[in-house]
Amino acid sequence: MLAYHLYGALRLPWWGYAAFTFAMVELMFLGVTLYLHRDQSHGGLVLHPVLRHFFRLWLWFCSGTVTREWVAVHRRHHAFADRPGDPHSPVVFGLRRVVLEGYELYIAAARDPKILANYGRGTPDDWLERKLYSRFPKLGISLFVVLQLVAFGVPAVTMLAVQFIAQPFFAAGIINGLGHRVGYRSFEMPNAATNIVPWGLLIGGEELHNNHHAFPSSPRFDVQWWEIDMGWLLICVLRALGLARVGSLAPRPNIVRDRADIDADTVRALFTNRMHVLRDYRRRVIRPVFRELTKQESVGVLARGSAQLLVRHPKLLDERACQQLRELLDRYEVLRTVIEFRDRMQQLWDETSASHGRALEQLRELCTQAEGSSLLALRKFASRLRAYAPTAEHSQHSWVTVNWLDGRRSRESNNQRHSC
Repeated sequence: MLAYHLYGALRLPWWGYAAFTFAMVELMFLGVTLYLHRDQSHGGLVLHPVLRHFFRLWLWFCSGTVTREWVAVHRRHHAFADRPGDPHSPVVFGLRRVVLEGYELYIAAARDPKILANYGRGTPDDWLERKLYSRFPKLGISLFVVLQLVAFGVPAVTMLAVQFIAQPFFAAGIINGLGHRVGYRSFEMPNAATNIVPWGLLIGGEELHNNHHAFPSSPRFDVQWWEIDMGWLLICVLRALGLARVGSLAPRPNIVRDRADIDADTVRALFTNRMHVLRDYRRRVIRPVFRELTKQESVGVLARGSAQLLVRHPKLLDERACQQLRELLDRYEVLRTVIEFRDRMQQLWDETSASHGRALEQLRELCTQAEGSSLLALRKFASRLRAYAPTAEHSQHSWVTVNWLDGRRSRESNNQRHSC
């Protein structure tokens, strides 16, 4: 009888307890990434109503999460990413506080009625939500604790501790904290989001955080061929079973080698793929030109770390870094040339949304001047710009396709012009 009370109704080997705990944590992460994040927050994924309700119930049951609160806080994060107003940015609050107190920052934002009103629109508001989930957010997690204690007894104490620590540690601490501080950046934007690792396996693909900030409406987080988004793989399975529908995905450049003329389709393709174009420019022009320059200069005159100043988004540079960049551009005309070309491309995209004809004229002038440059890398890149062509999918959409939330963020993230 004593053993029954100590170990509960279900006796498992040690690996059974570990497997059950791991399964509970992963199911929670799937609910967060598929339902809360990709479906409810951004709308790029539409889950079957049965799956939506299952995940809503499960997240309320295992973690006390209320859909409207989570979605509102996350949308607020995108609207003010790494700026005052961001609920949990390490740039604003410091990395240590976000990692150790990320859950507290989330709770503070979730209790703000203005954030809920402005960013919680479109989330479930049915009878169950009003009378149960939102009204009694702690009831589900209380039942969850009681059931595990009855089922597993004393081992459930450790199992529950792991499960309750997992969400605030990985979601609030790792993704919101380290995901804006360490890792690699495929795309330069005015926020500090990074891809922690290229293989998003443990947290359902959320590790590819920089990619998500670049294309927030896309339910697929892997962008480069060697990246893996486990959440997307599951979405493919659900879609094949008729349990999910996918909206617009992140654009993939369509390069047509035999395109010689620059027309309105070229401008549209460059605008659609502007994040890819900037990444390509960094890889094909800025870094090669800088490497060639370092061969001609001593390390003391041109520090190799200066390359980061050239590719980093200007809004992420502090005053000291801005001063170093200004001195670098004043000293080396070749670097000033490549940065000015990048800024003129951004001006082209700004003109695109206002005047298609003017943007086309500017693109032709820009490519002509670049192809007459003494820089081989710049000439090759200008020729490559001519090869961009719209895909059949994007040709059916408008020049700017963003949802109600991401429109503001996208316009801000496109502001790539040098501001130091």
